[in-house]
Amino acid sequence: MPRQEVLEEIKSVEQEADDIVEKAEAEREELVAEARREADEIRSEAEDEANELESERLAEGREDIEEERARIREEGEEARDELIEEAESRIDDAVEYAISTFEEAVNAQT
Repeated sequence: MPRQEVLEEIKSVEQEADDIVEKAEAEREELVAEARREADEIRSEAEDEANELESERLAEGREDIEEERARIREEGEEARDELIEEAESRIDDAVEYAISTFEEAVNAQT
């Protein structure tokens, strides 16, 4: 093979090698970009899931608080009703005691 042909073939092979390298770099950049897009998508999905979980837990917490509040209120109302009932049952005794004390005070003065 003449020298000129050898040089041309070397140049041709070098060009092919450059094209292969250029194509590989383009594919690498595309793969990196795709990986970044996927990472962004995964991150976004994770944030959405975290926000949803947070909302669910807040709702559950509010529900638990409301149930506890209702229970405490009911216990308070029951205790109030018992106190009222007990106080009402002592009214007659209190009136009798007041009259008795008054009569003793009146009798003590005479």
